[in-house]
Amino acid sequence: MKSWQNDDELFEIAKTELFPALVGDILDRMGRLNQFLHPEIKPIAGHMVLIGRAYTVLEADLSEAVAIPSSNPALNKPFGLMFEALDNMKPNDVYTCTGATSAYALWGGLMSTRALQLKAAGALVNGYSRDTNELLNLNFPTFSKGTYAQDQGSRGRVIAYGIPITINGVTINMGDIIFGDRDGVVVVPQNIADEAFSKAIEKSRGEKLVKKALEKGMSTVDAFDKFGIM
Repeated sequence: MKSWQNDDELFEIAKTELFPALVGDILDRMGRLNQFLHPEIKPIAGHMVLIGRAYTVLEADLSEAVAIPSSNPALNKPFGLMFEALDNMKPNDVYTCTGATSAYALWGGLMSTRALQLKAAGALVNGYSRDTNELLNLNFPTFSKGTYAQDQGSRGRVIAYGIPITINGVTINMGDIIFGDRDGVVVVPQNIADEAFSKAIEKSRGEKLVKKALEKGMSTVDAFDKFGIM
């Protein structure tokens, strides 16, 4: 049975008692063996923890072969639908973007400023971020493959948001829970989130008992026999 009433309570428990590796272990036991994103996706600062609801965004490279004006209205705007996507974010949303193949930044300082005003939880991009000093000053949880100054304005467009996306073979739907730290990012499908986090909390609290037993000299064999956790 879940021990939280809303997302705010769950996410606070996750930040104080859990970590993505533990939740990933639970998902493995539930038969969800492919829920971690590629290890290249890291926080821009090691202390950053990201947890919230996926707000999915699809980016596309702007090919020189695409005629402007285009029959696709999203391609006729300087950043496509990026502004609309940003403005529709809700508290605890994680801007979760993929689709681009070129080397340009998908997230930056002004986007973070707007997202903070909307009480968003952070950003995760399958690509680069930029304005790193500004992001660090804002302490806005940002996960990317690295930092790179080159702008997306002349190179890419947001063409859709609120749709299922895939990053490294992991399908992400709107409302799935994104949980990340310096060791990796795990995606918890919303339809199994209550079960996964309930079991993760139980395991975390059990591990504390194991840790105390080990500190008192109990062997790992005896600890596992007694607690069933290691």
